[in-house]
Amino acid sequence: MAHSNAGRDKRDMDTSGGLASRSAIAAKNLTLIFAGCLIYAIGLHGLLIPHEFLSGGVVGVALILQYLAPGLPMGPVYFLLNIPLLLLGWFTVSRRFMVYSIAGMALFSLACTLVVPAPFHIRDPILVALMAGVICGTGGGLILRSVGSAGGLDILAVYLNRRFGLRLGSVYMATNALVLAAGACLLDLQKALYSIIFVYTSGRIVDAIMAGFNRRKLVYVISEKPQELADQVMKRVNRGVTLLQGRGGFAGKEKEVILTITTMTELPLLKELIFDIDPHAFVVVNDTLEVLGYRHGRLKVY
Repeated sequence: MAHSNAGRDKRDMDTSGGLASRSAIAAKNLTLIFAGCLIYAIGLHGLLIPHEFLSGGVVGVALILQYLAPGLPMGPVYFLLNIPLLLLGWFTVSRRFMVYSIAGMALFSLACTLVVPAPFHIRDPILVALMAGVICGTGGGLILRSVGSAGGLDILAVYLNRRFGLRLGSVYMATNALVLAAGACLLDLQKALYSIIFVYTSGRIVDAIMAGFNRRKLVYVISEKPQELADQVMKRVNRGVTLLQGRGGFAGKEKEVILTITTMTELPLLKELIFDIDPHAFVVVNDTLEVLGYRHGRLKVY
């Protein structure tokens, strides 16, 4: 009986611990979405709308409709435009992703309605586009750091990626181009061109938020002391090492090639360590698009 009670207590503790962990994750994701929506709304009302600039995706469509019919409120229009995409995502993408996306869509619509700061005192249209790109890109990046979205093209992009294997960036680029082209035809060509600066800047900021502060470097090392180098990298830099089999093209000599992944801050230490052990080592450092796995991040599951 004592063993049964002990087992029940352990299961209860595991269950409560799991619930606490899931609650913490949910709170973190919702906080990211809320903060991102708030920041994006500030850039939207403080810079984009006063200068009648455009954005990409569903936000861009909502802006075009608002410019054509000034009485239409941004938040409710954005919400209504997202309903077909929400239905598509609910039946084709994971329910967890969609629950967070519905929350994000509601928060974004609410922020666009309630958060209306005074227009920023910036007159140069290029500076407006750049500043709006920084602010809205920061907001969008924070939203995408969660496991959800704020609705819009994120849902369509995920669906097309899973259904047809299309890259998310390609989907964004194509749809943004269509929205900007529509804005150029229906509104003003010059403002549509300035909006390209905004879209590009915001995209770069989103990339920085998503990966720039956690950028990794792929390092190859060819040395006459591969095992000693590998041991010191694991000991002093605390990074894993893979030894690849290689062969010199000129002499035909078999060699071991060291492969490791490191951070920007650890890279100077790694290079100093390599050349202290082998001054004649050959080192190649590459940028990485994405690194997933132990100690390097997990796959974002939709």
